[in-house]
Amino acid sequence: MPYTSSLAVALALFSASVFLTAQAPPAVPDPHRQFLRLPDFKLEGGGVLPMAQVGYATFGRLNDARDNAILIPSWYGSDYHGYDFLIGSGRALDPDRYFLVATEMFSNGFSSSPSNTPAPLSGPDFPAIAQRDNVEAARRVLDSLGVRHLRAIVGFSMGAQQAFQWAVSHPDFVDAIVPYCGTAKTYPHGIVRLEGAISALTADAAFAGGRYTSPPLRGLEAWSVHWAGWVWSQEWWRRELFKPQFTTVNEVIASRIGRDKVRDANNLIAQARTWQRHDVGQTPGFGGDVEKALRSIRARVLYMPSETDLYFPVGDAKYESQFLQHATFLPIPSLWGHSAGSGGNPDDVAFLNEHIGEFLRGKH
Repeated sequence: MPYTSSLAVALALFSASVFLTAQAPPAVPDPHRQFLRLPDFKLEGGGVLPMAQVGYATFGRLNDARDNAILIPSWYGSDYHGYDFLIGSGRALDPDRYFLVATEMFSNGFSSSPSNTPAPLSGPDFPAIAQRDNVEAARRVLDSLGVRHLRAIVGFSMGAQQAFQWAVSHPDFVDAIVPYCGTAKTYPHGIVRLEGAISALTADAAFAGGRYTSPPLRGLEAWSVHWAGWVWSQEWWRRELFKPQFTTVNEVIASRIGRDKVRDANNLIAQARTWQRHDVGQTPGFGGDVEKALRSIRARVLYMPSETDLYFPVGDAKYESQFLQHATFLPIPSLWGHSAGSGGNPDDVAFLNEHIGEFLRGKH
């Protein structure tokens, strides 16, 4: 069967499928999600969000000593549910032991985003967001909850970027960080990769410079195909590890398209721009020197890249690890590429729960 015909069939069968844990915003509000309003929130790039909001959820309770709080910042395309596979009794993030605060970064569709901010800052006019803006918003959430110090920050992907940024911006606020499948800086190849995805999406005439009146579906499909080629490793594809959930490559692609076509294009691009710009070396006081910024980190670090990640290559993580004072470097032995950190593979889930749990209990 020709590629286009078989993909059309697969789309019909699998357009509602979800392969990773990230979800489109649900039609019914989540009663567990809370919001903190931040009037006149000043952004690093000079813009101001007149009435910013930050979505978050909490699990467990803050103990009397106020020393059991752990922050879990959201990752690209996700919300606070992105860490569900790590949260629970007997798991690494046990609400019976810790007070967990899961924050949602700007542009995810719940916190202030191009899709939910009124004019004149709606859609493509939404201001540029830096990861340091997400860190500051999360800091205010913690302050509102009475958290003055963190036991740890655990972050995947763009959540890992935030964990590193926290440790640089607020070195005395956090005892330990667990960045996994993410680096402290987006290096040039990552910038180019993301630009390729953005170009695929914006090439659709229906995108209309971000002023679309209906979803630019062709662009969103092209976006999905681009990401499908990067999120899993080449070996994952060669071994056809998508089976038995899917039987063909086209079904995998169709699942990605089915997930992404319900997303807001401007939100996707805004998050990608935040990802592209991130560099802890640009923190005030470090003059663009990422190595100096990493050396300044006082927290213990469990640095866990995926051995086969194409987004954040293990070599980039190994380079950064040499500048960390108190680091355990522990690659995830996975063929699942970047998605080793998103909960899709039981072996990776077990590895992450075991080693993050041990690290938080002081065993690394």
